[in-house]
Amino acid sequence: MTPGHTRSRARQGSAWAWVLLVLAAATSVIALAGCGSSKPAYCTDRTNLQNSVKGLTSAGISGLKTQIKQVESDASTVVSSAKSDFPSETSAITSSVDALKSSLEALPSSPSAAQVVTVGRDAASVVSSVKSFVDASNSKCS
Repeated sequence: MTPGHTRSRARQGSAWAWVLLVLAAATSVIALAGCGSSKPAYCTDRTNLQNSVKGLTSAGISGLKTQIKQVESDASTVVSSAKSDFPSETSAITSSVDALKSSLEALPSSPSAAQVVTVGRDAASVVSSVKSFVDASNSKCS
């Protein structure tokens, strides 16, 4: 291994550690709220989405690539059930999930630190859009 290759790996590793820390902190901000039967269907859907978004903190790119499938499915369900009540928030969820999926699909087998940071930024955007939806829907789901 060349010294430059070792430094590149070290930068990639530290970038990945930073991404995991940001995701862990961001997902801990999302408060889980239980939904009863008198509440809209999207209350249960949002809890499912919150749980799958928490899974984005899985170790490694392969964990993210696996978890995005569940996030995408849960996001689609939330958007379908809540878009008439929360059009802005559900649109943001769709956009952020699509961006994360695209950035994950574009990653080469040995991504650069910049590519890993982009994935982290996109993952943080998913967390943020879900949190915005949770905050907006709290009055209906609490």
